[in-house]
Amino acid sequence: MDQNLLLLFIPTFFAVSITPGMCMTLAMTLGMTIGIRRSLWMMLGELVGVGLVALSALIGVATLLLTRPNLFLFLKYMGGAYLLFLGIQMWRSQGKMAIPETPQHQQSIKRSTLISQGFITAIANPKAWVFMVSLLPPFINPNVALAPQAALLIAVILCFELICMLLYATGGKTLRHILQQQSSVKLLNRIAGSLMILVAFWLVIS
Repeated sequence: MDQNLLLLFIPTFFAVSITPGMCMTLAMTLGMTIGIRRSLWMMLGELVGVGLVALSALIGVATLLLTRPNLFLFLKYMGGAYLLFLGIQMWRSQGKMAIPETPQHQQSIKRSTLISQGFITAIANPKAWVFMVSLLPPFINPNVALAPQAALLIAVILCFELICMLLYATGGKTLRHILQQQSSVKLLNRIAGSLMILVAFWLVIS
């Protein structure tokens, strides 16, 4: 891959990763509710999903989504419905993601559940597909083998995704500590749930 293209690619995709969206909202919400350490399992699933989306865009599967808008809309609405469901549960202080008012009764989320949550959120995220389809091709040199270029680009993308999710999760954890000092667990659940609901509506109407 051309060095100049790589130097341009790095700030471009950092800007894409740091932009608020489904995955970053989920990272911040889990940072609020279960802490950064357990959120890492969700991030693992999300990174696998993002890597799959990027690879699919590079080998042309994304073209199928563009030629079949119904499939794209299905993924979009399913992602929105999933986030809406989680948001409503959290607003009502219900579900496994909500912080219980009584700490000793705190529910434990399985690692497999967190991994699948991250993976589903990543592959159902239209923002990821749009950016990968529109931005990845210009950074590919047709005169050079695709495999090493794809490996380098995907590695950079995953690195940025992890950094940004950690930043968002850290912000969520900080907010959790502030609100817990005020014994406002319900308020915390409602803030996190509202974020989920807002992103769900944005996803559907965008």
